[in-house]
This record gives sequence, structure tokens and C-alpha cells, in this order.
Amino acid sequence: MEMELAKPQAGHAFLERMVGTWDVRSPDMGSDETWVEVCRSLNGIWFVAEGNGNMPGSGQPVTTVLTLGYDPARGKYVGSWIGSMMNHMWVYEGELSDDGNTLSLYTTGPDFADPGKTGEYREQIVFAGDDHRVFNSSARQADGTWKQFMEAHYERKR
Repeated sequence: MEMELAKPQAGHAFLERMVGTWDVRSPDMGSDETWVEVCRSLNGIWFVAEGNGNMPGSGQPVTTVLTLGYDPARGKYVGSWIGSMMNHMWVYEGELSDDGNTLSLYTTGPDFADPGKTGEYREQIVFAGDDHRVFNSSARQADGTWKQFMEAHYERKR
């Protein structure tokens, strides 16, 4: 039996916008330092973004890897994030906003406020134009609302 190759769907179009080389700045991390992220497409099905920079505070070099795809059978975006500064692998599931500019990804992981517990998080990739996007992270509060704790701005280099 031959496996049918996956073909890009309409849901993949948002992810295609991420392909390229980006300068990344995050004033929330207490540094003016710029990171660089390179995002590539694996035949329009999976997207892999590798970020490199120095960890604020320590100055240690770190690498992050974000993988994203669209699962047409579930009608959901799926992905993962790893960083050389932590042992936890973040696994995502999410959806695109009606206007097609905001991808909301939901995950669970270590509760930064209470290390023995697990917390719920939402990360968003928001396109503010073809060459500018924002990434933000929020934690779910006891009342069910989201409280943002990090924001980074991405400017396309090429």
C-alpha cells in the first residue's frame, strides 16, 4: 500500500507567511539585544523556525526551535517549541482568527509562579503586516482570563 503525500491546504497559507529571516527584539526580556530567527518550509506542510541569541541576564547563547503545521483532519494548527535554556518541550494546538492574522496556540507546562504545578498558556503569532509580526505569551489566570507576560517583535530581514 502506498502512502499518499500530504498537500498544502488553505490552513497552511498563514504559516507560509513566516518563511524568511527575521530580527527579533523583546523589550520584555530586559535587553535591547537582537535575536535572529530563520523560518523554512518543508514542502509547504511543516514549518521550522530556529532562533538564536543570548539569554537576557546571563548572556549565554541559546537556541530555540518552533515547529508548526496544519492538521486538516482536525482543523487545528499543531506544533512544538523547544529551547536550549529549559528541559520542557511545549506542545501546541490552536486556531487562526477570523481575520487570518492571529494564530493562537494553546499548551500546558511548568507553572512559573508555582514550580511544582502545571499551568495553561496561550502563545499568539500576530501579523501586523507582511514584514512585521508579534509573538506574545500569556498565562491563564484563576478567573479564566489570560495575562500576558512576554512580547517579542519580528522584523523581516529577507
